[in-house]
Amino acid sequence: MVVTPEISRHTAEVSPESPWNAYVRQDRVHRTLYTDEHVFNEEMVKVFGHTWVYLAHESQLPEPNSFVSTKLGLRPIVVTRDRHGELHAVFNRCAHRAATVCREEAGVAKSFQCPYHGWTFKNTGELVGAPWPQGYGADFDKSKFGLGKVTRVQSYRGFIFGTLSESAPSLPDYLGEAKPWLDYWIDRAPDGEVIVRSAAHRMGYRGNWKLAFDNAGDGYHPSFSHRSLLEMASRMGDSKDMSYFGKTPDDGPMKVYSLGNGHSVIDQRPNFEGPGSIWANQRPQPGREKFEELIRSKYPEDAERLLDVSAGAQINLSIFPNLLLIGNQIQVIEPLGVERTQLTWNATSIGGVPEEVNTMRMRTQEDFPAFGEPDDQANFEEVQRGLAVSEEEWILMNRGLNVEGWQTMDENGVVVTAVTDEIHMRGYYEEWLRLMNGEAK
Repeated sequence: MVVTPEISRHTAEVSPESPWNAYVRQDRVHRTLYTDEHVFNEEMVKVFGHTWVYLAHESQLPEPNSFVSTKLGLRPIVVTRDRHGELHAVFNRCAHRAATVCREEAGVAKSFQCPYHGWTFKNTGELVGAPWPQGYGADFDKSKFGLGKVTRVQSYRGFIFGTLSESAPSLPDYLGEAKPWLDYWIDRAPDGEVIVRSAAHRMGYRGNWKLAFDNAGDGYHPSFSHRSLLEMASRMGDSKDMSYFGKTPDDGPMKVYSLGNGHSVIDQRPNFEGPGSIWANQRPQPGREKFEELIRSKYPEDAERLLDVSAGAQINLSIFPNLLLIGNQIQVIEPLGVERTQLTWNATSIGGVPEEVNTMRMRTQEDFPAFGEPDDQANFEEVQRGLAVSEEEWILMNRGLNVEGWQTMDENGVVVTAVTDEIHMRGYYEEWLRLMNGEAK
């Protein structure tokens, strides 16, 4: 059914007395949400503390006693497997004088010793011992001085999330309508085996963390921001990957889905028809032609599937507040300051396929971070510069509002709309407002 004006999956029951309500309107948000340090500090507590935040992938902890260093908002975190293989997340902060106890990115360790004063902790957080304990008195109780722990840690099909909130919904409930899209992304791999096995690719920009989330679900900008990439693709034929953004994208089959809880997805798959079409329409990669010849000769009956999983998934899935799935890559938004952000890209390989397929997957995953992401980050920095104009108070997110015939609702209550609709921003700001207002789900 067609619904006009805008559909809201959830009616926000917000107190008009809340100071945050003045900053978010149906069609715009106030510039200070991107520039004010007080707002940023509140977000680190209320958004990154009170909802599920992506921490790591289970494949980064491949054996008992594995660990990986990461963050929950600004909080340094160590995600660990104990000797039984159970997952934990502890604050990377010594209980004594606050120094970090783990200064490696990843590895295997049964315990962590603080380099400052030698306090030693199990990888589950308990204090093992403090040097020369007689200096702390007879009533020193080691059980009271372990590493702080992330309140709840859960994994969904290998994706590890944590929250400091006892009252947050279960992780599956929080993922909600994003789960089928995440399942699709995972299930492109035989038996759902996704592996993060390479070092991260990190890129920093001078801008607010929300600019990356604004952009991730935006089907409006590629025609303009990625013009050089599209021109290269168009030289290879009109149907090559992303060239369809260079036409009038709202007239095509692509859609954006507002999934609730701040999540959204752009679905590019309708541009591709039949097995092998994703591979056939990819942009050039080194060794592409020889690779295709090899796959077709060695695995003729399965060649189309193997070629397709060598290329990207053709969805851009945004899981609020910090997880983006782009192509075959896991991108994490890491706030560093009100006007400073790091984006961490993890390339993925998959199990159950010939090694040649994973080699080509790595080549395809070099493409967009090198040729597309610099365009985006330049935009983020220029937006942040533009926000210095204090006389212009509002950032618009009004595209698609009250546009007849754009929005429909599917059988699950998910709003489906034109690919350049800015509903992804309106949807996540609804969740942002709920969290900042401290409202229960």
